[in-house]
Amino acid sequence: MAIALAALHGVPLVPADDVVTGLRAMTTTQQQPELHYWDAHPEAGEWPPARIAQLHLSVAEVLRPAFEAIVREHAENLDPVTLEGDYLLPDFAQHPGVRAVVLAEPDTARLVANYAAREPGPGEQRLRAEVSRLVGAELTRRASAADVPVVAAVPWRDAADRVAAALAMATRP
Repeated sequence: MAIALAALHGVPLVPADDVVTGLRAMTTTQQQPELHYWDAHPEAGEWPPARIAQLHLSVAEVLRPAFEAIVREHAENLDPVTLEGDYLLPDFAQHPGVRAVVLAEPDTARLVANYAAREPGPGEQRLRAEVSRLVGAELTRRASAADVPVVAAVPWRDAADRVAAALAMATRP
């Protein structure tokens, strides 16, 4: 979806995961323990989905200053960009000139199928899908509190149109 939106508006796409990768390359576990948690604690992959989702949201909070700096820089320079990813919290849309939407997929089975289609292999995707569903539910809750539109991911055939319409209505001064 983000690729399509960036292309539609003729702006660069910045995946949040790429920012995280860069920050992890420039920091150590001692400097940013939350960013390096998975490396330092591989047993966390065995946690229940709700605990993993909470860790993800904690990392999103740690990343807040980096994403706010990116948003501020692009807004001040009137240099539009599409940021995407589930490390971006909906209240970023409170910044002037920023529009946001949360794409929601609450169906774990659909998430499992999506992950399996994108990353085929022997790995079980159910845990990952359940974590994604929980993170998505929290982002949806936060979006509602921040007056950020939430758009259902399905049906996919018209999702881009629905997202574009939601963004058009979410224009902030």
